Amino acid sequence: MQSALFLPHGAPDLALSDIPGTWFLRGLFKNRPIPKGIVIISAHWETSDLTLTTAPKLDTIHDFGGFSSALNRLQYPAKTAPWLIDATKSALSKGTFAVRDDPRRGLDHGAWIPLMLSRPSADIPVVQLSLPTGHSPQDLFLIGRALATLAVQDILVIGSGATVHNLYKLAPEGTPAPQFAMDFDDWLERVFLARDWSSLFHFHSLESGRFSHPTSEHLLPLILVAGICDARPGLEMRNLHRSYSYGSIGMAAWEVSDAS
Repeated sequence: MQSALFLPHGAPDLALSDIPGTWFLRGLFKNRPIPKGIVIISAHWETSDLTLTTAPKLDTIHDFGGFSSALNRLQYPAKTAPWLIDATKSALSKGTFAVRDDPRRGLDHGAWIPLMLSRPSADIPVVQLSLPTGHSPQDLFLIGRALATLAVQDILVIGSGATVHNLYKLAPEGTPAPQFAMDFDDWLERVFLARDWSSLFHFHSLESGRFSHPTSEHLLPLILVAGICDARPGLEMRNLHRSYSYGSIGMAAWEVSDAS
């Protein structure tokens, strides 16, 4: 069975950077089974309805500006597969979630950057699932529970975002993380250890939560992955990596794994 992952995608220039978060992503698949397919949910594709990419070839979307031209020249030649689309739709349907097709959408940088770093060969079929706007953290958690059934089909579900994402507090690369960022990552570790999902849903009640996430979209993929953890007994959230980029971008990674 596949696990599920929450991965950081950092700033867009992560693809060309030489920082701990980059090193972690480059080594991601060195000691883990290669999945048959990947479903990825990124903070950078929000839609009114739950939507799935269905184009045979997924364009590399350069949805950013102000970076080097070298970054804009990068391409990740991802492809999907009919069986992966059908499996994802079936899992969501069994969870009573309707999903709409998007035959034109490609992969935004929140999806292709961690995939390019961790699987540059682009040889695993991929689909991207959107973040539906107007849905509560509890709704995203339940979507994760529905996607948990994909593990037995050797499909890896990846949530892509950031445990800390405050662009107002950015600093030069290598600057130590502010206290609120470290406090929030510490809090997440306690929440996951206790499986305190209710507190996770209300992360904005914490001062460190409000500072770490002035908007919620970068944490919601992690809440979805936590829903996968809750789908069956014996699973736990395990921290794989923790670092920071530009001071206030959290690069922590989490895995849903067997507690035994």
